[in-house]
Amino acid sequence: MKLQRKNRLRAVALGAIAVSGALVLTACGSDDNSGGGSTGGGNTQGAGKIKCEGKGQLLASGSSAQKNAMDLWVKNYMAACKDVQINYKPTGSGAGIQEFLQGKTAFAGSDSALKPEEVTKSKQVVKGGQGINLPLLGGPIAIGYHVPGVDNLVLDADTLAKIFDSKIEKWNDEAIKKLNPGAKLPDLKIQAFHRSDESGTTDNFTKYLKATADKSWPYEPAKAWKAKGGQSADGSAGVSSQVKQTAGAISYFELSYATANSIKTVKLNTGASAPVEASSDNASKAIAEAKIVGTGKDLALKLNYATKADGAYPITLVTYEVVGDKGNKAETLPATKSFLTYIASEDGQAVLKEMGYAPLPAEIATKVRENVASLS
Repeated sequence: MKLQRKNRLRAVALGAIAVSGALVLTACGSDDNSGGGSTGGGNTQGAGKIKCEGKGQLLASGSSAQKNAMDLWVKNYMAACKDVQINYKPTGSGAGIQEFLQGKTAFAGSDSALKPEEVTKSKQVVKGGQGINLPLLGGPIAIGYHVPGVDNLVLDADTLAKIFDSKIEKWNDEAIKKLNPGAKLPDLKIQAFHRSDESGTTDNFTKYLKATADKSWPYEPAKAWKAKGGQSADGSAGVSSQVKQTAGAISYFELSYATANSIKTVKLNTGASAPVEASSDNASKAIAEAKIVGTGKDLALKLNYATKADGAYPITLVTYEVVGDKGNKAETLPATKSFLTYIASEDGQAVLKEMGYAPLPAEIATKVRENVASLS
């Protein structure tokens, strides 16, 4: 699918709405109800089929990678379920996990699965249960660039690792020239931007670099950026904005941000028969190789970042909703399950592709629906 549909990505901010006498919903216990949220424009496919449960205000926060999807999901859900107000704050995966572990939110959006110590801590908040990872969407992490006069750019893992570790500093470097014969590469300083906040997108991007360019990327993957040099900005919106306005810039962010801002994206030389562009279809080919490594109701996935399959785009992420498997408050459970049921449904998944996301593989989607239905 060609993902050049800016009109599909209209997003409007929706401030926190004070509802007189409203019940504020949190999954596992806290009275701290501060927060904002958002909804988005676009496709309302399947909104009329949503089964509404519960009422009041539902707070969630986390991944900015899933913001554009969440905007649309929230819009569709609230159009059908007038008694529920959903506020999702795209604060980044790290911040979202922390708020969930503090009992401030009904669920967290995260581009990385919970760590063992976070699962242990979640048991203190979700009484009688624990936090589990439910994958709800996937997608490519695009490498967006702003190099005047260069409309097509091919890079490989080793070159990317050296760019983001300040070892390649000019766009006309010989390593880049070798991958782009015939391109008019300028004598322009590379401005590499990374996330300043703890980010699941950073975690997945650095997992790719570590898996495919170990000799040039000595750092362990993490949500916090570890490499030397470069510049930083907050959130996917921040780094994509810097690329759009800065000549010589390059960064990593979800494809939906590149599409919305008309930012050119790198094709990857993976060792396949041809360089692979970032698209939802190409990301789906890579995500189809994912393996479930979670136990019980936890559906954490392991991705194959080193795939060389033709047409498979390897810099991908799967973004999760983190929620308690049981022990949720009786008054919050209906709305939480109702919303998660919608976004995991065929209708909820069907709206993702046009925004640059990759719907879940059918086998994984079925397991997610079963586990949402069993939340208690």
